[in-house]
Amino acid sequence: MGGFEWQFSRMARSVKSSIIRETLKITQKPGIISFGGGLPAPELFPVEGLIKAAERVLREKGERALQYGTTEGYYRLRELLANRLNRRGINVTPDDILITGGSQQGLDLCARALVDEGSIIITAKPTYLGAIQAFNVYFPKYITFESDDDGMTVDGLEEILEKNKGNVRMIYLVPTFQNPDGRTIPLERRKKILELAAKYNVPVIEDDPYSELAFEADIPPAMKALAPSHVVMLGTFSKILAPGLRIAWIAAPKEMHEKLVMLKQGADLHTSTFSQYVIYEFSKDGRLDEHIAKIKEVYKRRRNTMVEAMEHYFPPEVKFTKPEGGLFLWVELPEHIDTMELLPKAVEKNVAYIPGSPFFPDGSGHNTMRLNYSKPTEAEIEEGIKRLAEVFKEALLRK
Repeated sequence: MGGFEWQFSRMARSVKSSIIRETLKITQKPGIISFGGGLPAPELFPVEGLIKAAERVLREKGERALQYGTTEGYYRLRELLANRLNRRGINVTPDDILITGGSQQGLDLCARALVDEGSIIITAKPTYLGAIQAFNVYFPKYITFESDDDGMTVDGLEEILEKNKGNVRMIYLVPTFQNPDGRTIPLERRKKILELAAKYNVPVIEDDPYSELAFEADIPPAMKALAPSHVVMLGTFSKILAPGLRIAWIAAPKEMHEKLVMLKQGADLHTSTFSQYVIYEFSKDGRLDEHIAKIKEVYKRRRNTMVEAMEHYFPPEVKFTKPEGGLFLWVELPEHIDTMELLPKAVEKNVAYIPGSPFFPDGSGHNTMRLNYSKPTEAEIEEGIKRLAEVFKEALLRK
């Protein structure tokens, strides 16, 4: 009897495994220092506080917390989020917020709501790999704009919007401490993007996981604060509390919000009620702000350690960003170096990174890489950067 032959859908046939997931597999061997994942520092998870919150929830609200919930999410948590956003000048109510199973679900829902096959998505290069993966299953086309020290450039944006009027379905951005390069789009450039988006009736998807992890000066206002009528904002507890809880949110204008709720109903009915209750219980009395202040202090030290080590050990031909917040920085090598080909050499020296080309929808960026500084310790960062510098020096000598 012959083997069963699966007839997969076009969508299923199109999906590919994440380079980040594949890289993380090869970095599990003992002794390797990994700058690969976007993982928060696990030793900073507020385990005791979450235990107490979970116990209170189960003892006092167990019958509700373990029950089915509304698609929109636990009202008290949405109220807490609305209050936090209002403090940042983002004028939303709890009814504007939808709780999602991580920001990845939010990205998928936005694509489902807005993207048809052949629709155009405008974004930066590089941009967040997870967004590319979420969007690709809907078969869009991408138009990408180069990034400078201030994030996505806007030269030529109006011409592109004019030329493709009606077919550009979204401008997708991580405008603050972007994953993967740590760059932040300044206020005037944000205003220009929003002005053009409004003129050509194009929504802006503002992916905002990192704004609360600012180490230095004040960050620019959120794009959602500047243009509430056509910006959809995504936020998450993954980077400021714990990713394993899988709780994130979308703040969207009414018409978009209603469509997202209906799409989510068909996807999973609702996000984990218990996780929502626990996060609210933990956060409601200011403990979340105390926790964020603690992790910011640690991540800032680790960022400083990485930048100082790179300045000390890296060859002068190697360029890198110096982010003022978030979890990542970006490295650019001379054009003739391919960081995908270089990765096995790095692993031989027990250090790992994420090659940059998957962050480019057009597959360019072969000479770039993303480094994470939130998970490794300061001692690991120092040693890992030293090892990486040796890999770079050997690669530069070979060419």
